[in-house]
This record gives sequence, C-alpha cells and structure tokens, in this order.
Amino acid sequence: MYRRATSGVRSASTSLTRLSSSSLSRVVSSPAASSTSAPSASVLNQTSRSRSFSSALRSFRVCSASTRWSHGGSWRSPASLRAQARVSAPLMERLERRYASMASEHTYKDILTSLPKPGGGEYGKYYSLPALNDPRIDKLPYSVRILLESAIRNCDNYQVTKDDVEKILDWENTSTKQVEIAFKPARVILQDFTGVPALVDLASMRDAVKNLGSDPTKINPLVPVDLVVDHSVQVDFARSEDAAQKNMELEFKRNKERFAFLKWGSTAFQNMLVVPPGSGIVHQVNLEYLGRVVFNSGGFLYPDSVVGTDSHTTMIDGLGVAGWGVGGIEAEAAMLGQPMSMVLPGVVGFKLDGKLKEGVTATDLVLTVTQILRKHGVVGKFVEFYGEGMSELSLADRATIANMSPEYGATMGFFPVDHVTLEYLKLTGRSDETVSMIESYLRANNMFVDYNEPQQERAYTSYLQLDLGHVEPCISGPKRPHDRVPLKDMKADWHACLDNPVGFKGFAVPKEKQGEVVKFSYEGQPAEIKHGSVVIAAITSCTNTSNPSVMIGAALVAKKAFDLGLKVKPWVKTSLAPGSRVVEKYLDRSGLREDLNKQGFQIVGYGCTTCIGNSGDLDKSVAAAIEGTDIIPAAVLSGNRNFEGRVHPQTRANYLASPPLVVAYALAGTVDIDFENEPIGTGKDGNSVFLRDIWPTNEEVAKVVQYSVLPSMFKSSYETITEGNPLWNELSAPGSTLYSWDSNSTYIHEPPYFKNMTANPPGPREVKDAYCLLNFGDSVTTDHISPAGNIQKTSPAAKFLMDRGVSQTDFNSYGSRRGNDEVMARGTFANIRLVNKLLKGEVGPKTVHVPTGEKLSVFDAASRYMNAGQDTVILAGAEYGSGSSRDWAAKGPLLLGVKAVISKSFERIHRSNLAGMGIIPLCFKAGEDADTLGLTGHERYTVHLPTKVSDIKPGQDVTVTTDTGKSFVCTLRFDTEVELAYYDHGGILPYVIRSLSAK
Repeated sequence: MYRRATSGVRSASTSLTRLSSSSLSRVVSSPAASSTSAPSASVLNQTSRSRSFSSALRSFRVCSASTRWSHGGSWRSPASLRAQARVSAPLMERLERRYASMASEHTYKDILTSLPKPGGGEYGKYYSLPALNDPRIDKLPYSVRILLESAIRNCDNYQVTKDDVEKILDWENTSTKQVEIAFKPARVILQDFTGVPALVDLASMRDAVKNLGSDPTKINPLVPVDLVVDHSVQVDFARSEDAAQKNMELEFKRNKERFAFLKWGSTAFQNMLVVPPGSGIVHQVNLEYLGRVVFNSGGFLYPDSVVGTDSHTTMIDGLGVAGWGVGGIEAEAAMLGQPMSMVLPGVVGFKLDGKLKEGVTATDLVLTVTQILRKHGVVGKFVEFYGEGMSELSLADRATIANMSPEYGATMGFFPVDHVTLEYLKLTGRSDETVSMIESYLRANNMFVDYNEPQQERAYTSYLQLDLGHVEPCISGPKRPHDRVPLKDMKADWHACLDNPVGFKGFAVPKEKQGEVVKFSYEGQPAEIKHGSVVIAAITSCTNTSNPSVMIGAALVAKKAFDLGLKVKPWVKTSLAPGSRVVEKYLDRSGLREDLNKQGFQIVGYGCTTCIGNSGDLDKSVAAAIEGTDIIPAAVLSGNRNFEGRVHPQTRANYLASPPLVVAYALAGTVDIDFENEPIGTGKDGNSVFLRDIWPTNEEVAKVVQYSVLPSMFKSSYETITEGNPLWNELSAPGSTLYSWDSNSTYIHEPPYFKNMTANPPGPREVKDAYCLLNFGDSVTTDHISPAGNIQKTSPAAKFLMDRGVSQTDFNSYGSRRGNDEVMARGTFANIRLVNKLLKGEVGPKTVHVPTGEKLSVFDAASRYMNAGQDTVILAGAEYGSGSSRDWAAKGPLLLGVKAVISKSFERIHRSNLAGMGIIPLCFKAGEDADTLGLTGHERYTVHLPTKVSDIKPGQDVTVTTDTGKSFVCTLRFDTEVELAYYDHGGILPYVIRSLSAK
C-alpha cells in the first residue's frame, strides 16, 4: 500500500506515500529535506537589513499599509470600523500621494498590471507573477507563491531584496538549504491573553523611545492589527439558561482593568481594531469575518497573509490565507514594519483521495491527519493539501485540519483557494462583488485551483497520500493530541494506560486498585466516581465549533438520546462554548438547541474556555471525592490540546473528540466503554441503548445544516460586532498617548526589559559556571513553562497577590494576568504536573537549589541564583516548548535569569521566542542528550560563544563544558543573521527601540 516518501523536491506526479488509518504504523517517514550547510543568503544584505530600522517607513507603501479591506455590501466590514481602529487621515493621504511615485521606482514595476472587471473598468493594480515569464513559478506550491508575491511587492532592496525574490523563485533548490528570506505579512491578529502583554510591551516601548529622546508615537502599528478578546471567559456557571450572562459578568468583574487597558490601546494606537468579549473565538472570527483572502488597498491588490500571537492562527489556512502563529515579540516587530526573517520552508504535499465513510466526522479526519504528519515529521515545514478528495471536504472541514497544524508540528496546513472557498465566502456574508474580485485576482495570478481543469504538476519536498475512506472514528489522548485511539480500541487502550508506567500513555495504577470506586453525595443523591469517570464534557474550541456539521451532529445525538430516555448524569460538568454567535443562530433555527440544553450543554460563553484550561471549578462534592485519592477522572472535549494539567488540575486523563462523541461520552459517564459492544445506558422502555442507536446519518446532518445555516446569520452577527456589548461600552479608558502605569496594579505593570536601556547594544553575554535550574525530559510544553490556567493557592504568584490584598476568589488565571511581569515571573514553571529530573520522581513546580541542596519553588530557587549573581541554564529533551505560542514561556525564563536552554529539539515558535528574548537556544547533537552524556543537572555549565556577534554564525557548533570535566558540542539555534542581531541587542524589542530612536 505504501511507497517510499521522497526527500528533496520532486514533482507531484512522482512517488507517493499512501496512508490509511488502519495501518499507520507502517508509515515510512521521509528524511527532512534540509542541509547542515550555512545559509547562502547575501550576508551583506541580511546584515544591513538586521542592523537598522531606518527604511521601515521608506519601504512602507499603501499596499501594506493601514487601509482596511472592505467586504463590500452594506454590512459592517473591517473597513467600516476604521473610526474605532483610528487610522489617521493625514497618514492615508501621504501614503496615497506617495503610491504613484513609489510604483514607478519599484524594482518590479514592469510587472505591475491592471486587473479588469468583467463589466468594464478595473479592480485595481497588482504585481503579476505570470508577467515574470519564469517557468519555475508554475511548479511552485501555492503556499510558496504567496511568499513570492509578498517579496516582489515589498522589494526595496533593503528590507526585502531581489536576492529574497530569487531564493523563492528557486525554491526547488533553495528549500533544502536552510536559506533565509524576509517576509512581510499583510496583517497581524491577536487574542487577549497574548494581546495584553503585546500592548504592554508597545506602551513601555513608547516610554523607552521617549527616554532616549525620540518621539514615542513612532511606536505605532504600520499594518492592520485585529485583537479579539476571547481567552478570559471561564466556565464558572454551567447547565443553566443564564450561564453565559453570569460568566460574562464575572469575566468583566475579574478583568475590568485589563479590558480598560485594551480599550485604551484601541484608541492610543493607530490602525488597531479590538473585538470585545462575548463576540467569539479569534480564529473563528478570523475565518468568518476578518479574513480578506485578497486585499484591495486603495486600488492595489495582493493576497491576504497574517501572523498571530496564537499558534492556531493556522486555522485561516483553510480559507487559502497564509497564516501561522508567532511569538508576541515577533508579532510586535511585524506591527512596527519589521520584516520577519524566516527560513524558506520545505512543503509537504498531502494528497487526499476518496470520501469519508458514513458516521465519520471531520474531527476523526483531523486526528488521523495529525498522527500521520506527526510521524512523518513536518516541523518547520508547510503542508499543502491537494487532490480529488478536496471536493469532498467542506471549508469548515478544511479549517478543522488547518487549525491543528501546531499539533502535527507544521508551520501551516494550507488549502489553496478553489470553488469551495468561494462558496464559503458567500455563505459567510462576503458580497458577490468581493468574491468576484477575489476569484479574478487569484486566477490572473495563478493562485486559484480549478479542479474542473487539468492540474499543473507542482513540486513538493516530500509526499503523503490518504484515502479518506480509510479514516475511522477515533479520539486522542489521554495526554497528547497526536496519540490517536480508534474508537473500537478505546476500552482496551484505557486499560493499557492504567497498566502502563507513568508516561504519555500510562498511569501505573496497580491491578488491585483499578476497580476502586469512590462514593459521594451530589445534591442529596448517591453518586460515584471510578477510574475513567467523565467529570468534564465540553463542546469547546474553534477547532470544531466552526464546523456546522459536527455541531448539528452533536445536537442530534443529544436529541436522539433524550427521546430514548437517556440523560447525562448531573455531576458531569457539561458546557457549550461556541466560537461565534452564528452557532447560536443556526442551532435555534434548527430547533435543536433545546435538545442540547436538556442534556446540560447550555451555552456558557463565546470564547476559549475548557480548551485552554478555563474550565472553572468542579462541583465541590465532585472535587472533594477526587481530592486525596488516586482516582483518575477524565475530561472529554472537542478542543485541540489535552496536555496533562491544561484542561483541569483534577482531570489527569483528557481526550479530544468530535462534538457528537463528547455528548456520547457524557451520556456514558466514562471513557471505559466499548461503544460497539456495550450500551451507553438503558432507555425508558427498558432496552439497552447503544451508540449506533443515537448516531445520526450523514444525510440527516446535511439536511439540517442546509436548512439552518444562512448567510444572513453571519451578516447580522458581525455587523454590530464592536458595539453589541453593553459591559464593554460602559468601560472608561484614558485618551493619552503614553500609558499611566499604576504601581499598585496586579494586572498591568510596566515591564523591566527597557529600564536603564542605553543607545548602544550590550553585545553577547558570557555564560560561565551556570547552574542548572531545571532538568527536563521530552515534550515539555509551554503549558508546563508558563501555565495559563488557575493560580494555585500555595504558589509564589498566589503569595504575591495575597500580600497585595487580592483574595483567592479574585486570583483569576495566569493568562488573564499576563500584563503583569511580577505575577508571570512567579508563575513561570508553576505547572502542578511539572516533571523535573532534579526531584528524582516527584511531580510539581519545584526544583533543587544545587549549592545548598534545598528543595524550593522554581521562582524562589531562581531568585537565590540571581541574588548571588549566578547564571542558570535549562536542560531538556525533545520537543521543548511544544504547544501554544506563548511569549511568556520565553519572557518568564529571562526574568528568572535563564541564559541558555540546551535541548534535543525545540518547537518552532518557542525557539524563535527564546531567540527574540536573547536566550541562547542550543541543541544536543543527534543521538546525544543529558542522559547519554551523563549530565545530572548538578554540574556548572560554561557556554563557549565568541564575545563578538560578528564572530558568531547561525547554526554553528558551540562547545559546552562543565566543572566536572565533561565537554560536549551543541548546535547553536540562532538560525538567521537577524536573530544574531537581536541577541546582540538583548532581544528583538530593544533592537527595534534603538533602531527607531536613532532614525
């Protein structure tokens, strides 16, 4: 069934690796198409690009400026919200006056082409790729063509050079050589957990620029910035009609200061749109409303592209928009006009054939694809989907697959624009004229896929193929998204997890204790919990709530079960948190919302809830029954992340499942069930009810979706998106250019990064005789490094808050307090499931202070080292920093005095974040790690880097020695010359400040 996956770049008609979910273990991974050779980019151009910001405004043109694209029609597009985005008219006038002269000076002015309208006139001008007359373009993946167009449009031979354009054109050869290119995204998107610290940084950067004697208003976004407040709502109330309103009121009570700060930012900074709480989840709002697909800026056309401060920004790839997650610090630089320095990626071609079987959902497909791609190895690569099976996938199905790109490790999971995309744009309220413009532009620029026409052969780095007919129902867990379990094997897999040693697939429960039962009383009624009992069942996350098919499917399961007499047990914490208001509208029209309510799945809010750990407390009786026992309860959620300690502190087993299966497991009350052979329960007629009895057919689901989901729902939901929340409108915010910091605030605090900053960069810092702060194994996530959930009452952060008069009930979450560095430094490595080898098996947020041997909280140990003037390093295994793109996972270690992280491998965004904060990322050589080298973490480490940045090269070998006489060689993971420039300046933000101030 399989053929060898290719390395290097081959055409799409060459050998394919065929895959089916029934034999995934037979997949042969392709070697990474990479080379250890040094980047071949022009060092002169790169270095000059990385040393100065002085060309930012010089290269700034209307096509990448503050003009917002209009959806067209009468409803309120992002363009019509410019008053709230505060785009200055004088700036627009200057840009428009300059446009004509700049176009005539442009390096590629000869390919600037008019795009005619079908009925006469023109849509505007664009840089035509076919006009280059370069045959290499026809074989480029569609995702790479977007990079090419951006490089051509932004080419000023300073920030973006002709060399960048040539490297992209020659992608078949250069993509295997780790070459660096400059990329300017068309826009930036933020959510509030990462958006607040980004705005805090921008506000403090204004202060720093002022202190250096320059104009603070130089710190202003130069590209459209959208910030959606979606990460602050928690499931404090559930199972009631007024749960959503109560949760929102609590959300505003807890976050009033943060929200007022965001409201200040929306007026203090130009070109920024803030979408208030209660509107939806950032990625679903992006998909349904904010995504442009093609910009029309002042008569200039170009593809939409976006970077975001959330790793699941990739969801927009399902719409044919190139988008991916970056660290907050990278996003801030992009806002300020800095080109992103990136390694030109390889592209894995993933061909889809056939169609999904009856009863198989998009969630089953994405969990299968995630496992396949994780095994193949796609870190740092684009994945581009194509093939005849594409016509069988709705846009929502594609978005589900694209959403989970971080889980399979890719930078993007890209679906080129085709007829399915255009139909979705119309469904979601984009005007016919706008959709016509999008199609005309993409066809003219060879960026549109028409599966009714013969397909041009494209080149990819490696190839995979999946017959959709081989996908089977499944879930993933209990601790990682890519640990897929076929539904038919779930019961056996669960018992294996109980037996297995502690690990990603093991809890090490002794056989004699596996049948343990804890009895308790719930509201006067007898209840019990066993291993595998479901205590949280959440339909949550934009991954699935953006897909009407699985949402309607869940509602039909709830209805059929209720009609047969089945009800979810009342102590299971059930919740429904849609990613947009549209979901409520089509559930109401279908008449099925009431059926979800009857099973306890009332709407609890419109935002990220259980998926990011905002699951709220369990009922006191349930929590008490679990506390102090070894019982392993379970959560089942329709999210994209299930790392241990993320969903809820008391749910040690967490499974990702489709919304219909979330309802099914809630009804069963346990994950210890074989749905094929065991009944979910007993119906009102006394007969056993099986999953097959309540599972809707594909035809049933499709009929309800067709009747219920209407374009008018999207229009009415989004036309008032910035004005439909009275709680937001009542907030008062200052109108000043500089923010007035409140030293007593526990939410917003001026960070220390820029205090006492000098005009000249400090240069490389010596790392000598550093102690090991923490010694980790594999797969330490950003949730381990910088948790977003509850603040434990015994933590250093809790002590800090209580010392300032904050009661435990008002702690809120770490995510909500990311605007305060004093809280976040104390919350770094505060995850209760942290496994640190220095503790010899003990689990928790502590470490050993090596000089004294004392066991301390990580913050207290780090403070001791810093007070003594001692550097620290971190040792880690593979995939260090996997999970959400979380800049505090790099900022926190910096504030704890960490100078270097030495690991087997890094997650892409986290490595970039470390580099952006000036922390040295180092990788052990292949086949080596701390264990094989005999490192215990009790040594002192010296990193032998040159003292001049000009003597350091990206990816060079670096020797590390210890005070015990050991010596080993690592690879320096500063991957580009630009990252070395950031290191020289002490980080990307000091670099930008110095560049702007010197201008």
